[in-house]
Amino acid sequence: MIVFDLQCEPLGHRFEGWFGSSADYEDQRARGLVTCPSCGAGQVIKAVMAPNVGRKGNQMPAPVPKPEAAPVAMANPPLPAEAVAMLKAVAAMQAEAIKSSTWVGKNFAEDARAMHYGEKDAAPIHGKATAQEARELLDEGVAVMPLLVPVVPPEEAN
Repeated sequence: MIVFDLQCEPLGHRFEGWFGSSADYEDQRARGLVTCPSCGAGQVIKAVMAPNVGRKGNQMPAPVPKPEAAPVAMANPPLPAEAVAMLKAVAAMQAEAIKSSTWVGKNFAEDARAMHYGEKDAAPIHGKATAQEARELLDEGVAVMPLLVPVVPPEEAN
């Protein structure tokens, strides 16, 4: 079998054709059997192509040298001491603020909305809400904010 890159002359569509030999291609073309699969044109010529010349069975490709290893950065480098100190300070401030707040768990969005609309007495609360619930609360004008440090629910605390 032989593969030719072919091209229709009217529009320049390129495609492959498989033939038993070069003579088979010429014979089929002369009889109008070779047509463009895109537009159906019968004016088909061989396109310029790079031949695939295989190696002899006893020839092995030359080994490709491996590039020198590039320097690798640590995926999770340790935080600088100043950042650790700031995070500890934020966690301590949040823990102090939560002491005067009530855990409402998954009822956070419902309770926050009820307080906003005056259906419940206003009080500081904290709990869980989905991102969608938080967006809806903000759209309604309910003042909410995420806690910066994760909080362990009271029922899960040791």
